[in-house]
Amino acid sequence: MTHDQVVMAGVDGSAPSLHALDWAAAHAAKIGWRLHIVCAYALPTFAAASLDGGYATLDDAAIRAGAQAALDEAAARVSDAGVEVTTSLETGDPAGVLVEASKDVCLAVVGTRGKGGFAERILGTVSSALPAHAHCPTVVVPYREGAALPIPIQRIVVGVDGSPSAKGALTRAIEEAIVWDADLTAVSGIPIGSGTGLLGWLPTSVDSETLLADCKAGLDVTVDRALAGRDVPIRRHALDGTGAALLAEFSTAVDLVVVGTRGRGGFAGLLLGSTSQALLHHSASPVMVVPSRIAEEGLPPIAPWAT
Repeated sequence: MTHDQVVMAGVDGSAPSLHALDWAAAHAAKIGWRLHIVCAYALPTFAAASLDGGYATLDDAAIRAGAQAALDEAAARVSDAGVEVTTSLETGDPAGVLVEASKDVCLAVVGTRGKGGFAERILGTVSSALPAHAHCPTVVVPYREGAALPIPIQRIVVGVDGSPSAKGALTRAIEEAIVWDADLTAVSGIPIGSGTGLLGWLPTSVDSETLLADCKAGLDVTVDRALAGRDVPIRRHALDGTGAALLAEFSTAVDLVVVGTRGRGGFAGLLLGSTSQALLHHSASPVMVVPSRIAEEGLPPIAPWAT
């Protein structure tokens, strides 16, 4: 599979999607890639009964015109972003359209409404389905009215647990840190606290500090291997807590959170259940989800000198 050096942004005309588009344009400009804007629409699967007992006809032309208007607005919004822009109007389920399109691009970007749940239309199912099934990294950008766009990226945190997926996320986080000259922090979590800790059944003879020290040692080995001799400063923290909770807390002080789609230990379940939904719902900063299949997809680094 060949992935073009393209940042794809999914839009639907809503404020959250346009906020995410701004992030995608800034990232594309930073790394010198083309920005491709996609607006997908689908006709309702039901027909409403009309007053005369028949069925109302759906005006496909009007729906398409509305989608085209949203796409045109998006293109005009980033016309001065200093990046090549292309657009595409697609018919079909937005989540399915973007998942399929992710086979040909290197980064996909969508938005969420932030607190209060996911935005409607494209942002309803897309912002949860796309990261789980995409063939490239996906960035989900939260939207809060009046909040500034977290660009440039100055602080990055990545969740690490030693799994292959987390290693892929760490590699991408290092590349992002190089490109943006950003501070990078690697976090590994293990829930050992009393009361709510998942390992609360451990006998009292087991020293929690020893468990955290072992976790930190594993984190150091993983980070050192990922660096492969590159001089990139990375802060490392092994902490008591679950992956989603720790990363959500860090998200309030960073500009980008990076995670994988499969994990174990403290980060198990990301994008597989409630853990992923909690992080995507509550993260204060954009979340980049790096799929476990990325090693098989042959994606290029975001800068040639990042390898």
